[in-house]
This record gives sequence, structure tokens and C-alpha cells, in this order.
Amino acid sequence: MRILEINHCRKQFGTAEVLTDISLSVDEGQVVSIIGPSGSGKSTLLRCATLLETMDGGEMRYLDKVAVREENGRAVYASASELKQIRSYFGLVFQNFNLFPHYSVLKNITEAPMLVQRRKRDEVVATARELLKKMGLADRENAYPYQLSGGQQQRVSIARALAMRPKILFFDEPTSALDPELTGEILKVIRDLAAEHMTMVIVTHEMSFARDVSDHVIFMDGGVIVEQGRPDDVINHPKQERTVQFLSRFN
Repeated sequence: MRILEINHCRKQFGTAEVLTDISLSVDEGQVVSIIGPSGSGKSTLLRCATLLETMDGGEMRYLDKVAVREENGRAVYASASELKQIRSYFGLVFQNFNLFPHYSVLKNITEAPMLVQRRKRDEVVATARELLKKMGLADRENAYPYQLSGGQQQRVSIARALAMRPKILFFDEPTSALDPELTGEILKVIRDLAAEHMTMVIVTHEMSFARDVSDHVIFMDGGVIVEQGRPDDVINHPKQERTVQFLSRFN
């Protein structure tokens, strides 16, 4: 089943074209990694996919719902009520955790499912505790973000995203704010989610991780998809000279 489909996405900031004719699709259970140099458009693409940024042109569909269609060369968005439904299909994990500093760990995870999805408190709390146990944080539910390491905060933010029961989870460079030791913690969590067939799109600079965990790798540069395919093909046997240049920095 196709969870996400983007066709011919375009995005400009002023006169600078940041995304040019980007098309991709993600099927249920698939892990897609997006790699590329800083400034290549990776994070902007993720922000367009999660409705934090508006596309200038192109189409986007989640499951059976059209989020964006193109009319007369410009992007037209679905109604507010339809976009609200579409937002329930995905979760997003940011680079910098984005936890509420004045909420406990448990409240950070339970607030949105109760307020936005109107789910019962007992059920949401039970789910949150199960997720904290899975993240190795069962004993930290009453702690506040400032009392946690960066790796622990990122695990809470992953638990918070999962508590909303998304169909697809987006990660925007989830380890970039962490030191190498804490990076390993987060990559293990994502590996475990991949083993459970969680549908994910991951913007990452961790090449060996992208190769080992992904079903599909997209290499972006200059706002276009330069090369994409199976991880072994793109990372171990790239065909495009620009991909070769980029990956040579990691070998």
C-alpha cells in the first residue's frame, strides 16, 4: 500500500529555487533515507512533506487523500478539515527534540493524543508507558527535559511521535545535535522500528546506517534528486559523478 506520493514538487525562497521537480513515493513498511550535502534541499523537502512549508507547484497524496494538486502551474492545497486528517497520518522527529520544557516526560507524550485525537487518558498513559519502556526510559516519566541527556530527549521525542499512531514517521537529521555515543542510542531505536516494519523517511548524514537500514536511498544535491535506488547501488556502487564525489568524503 502506498502511504505517500509526491510528484513534481517545486519550492522557491525568493528567487532561489530550492526544490526542482522532485518526485518520490513511500510504500507501507518501507524505510527511505535521503542523503546529500548541506543546502541540497533535504530538510525543505521534509518540511513540504509534513505541511510545515508550502509547495509552489506539484502534487502530494497521503493514502487516499490528495493534500496538494496542481492547477494552472501552482500548488492548490486541500481544505483545512482534510489537511487535519492528513496530518494525523504522519509524525515528525526534529533535530533539536522540540520537547515542552515545562512538561514532564509523560505529559510531553500524552498531551497531543488526548487534546488532538481526543483519546481516553487511561489508554494514552498506558501507551506512553509502553513506549517509554521500549525506549529504555521507563523510570524517567516524571523527569523534565532539562534532567535528560540529548539522547534521552530524542528518544522521548520519538516516543511522542509514535504515541500519535502515525502511518509514516519522518526524521530530520535525528542525530545531528548528538555526540557519537548518543548517536548510537538513537540509531538503535530507529533500527528496531525498521525491524518492526515502521514506515519511515530519514534525512541523515550517517551513510553506513542509511545503507544498512534503508530499502531505498535518495541522493539530493542542488534541489534535485541526482540518484536513487537500492542502498547497495547508491552508496556502494553510485553511477553519477556527483554521488561519487559526495560519498568519497565518507570513505
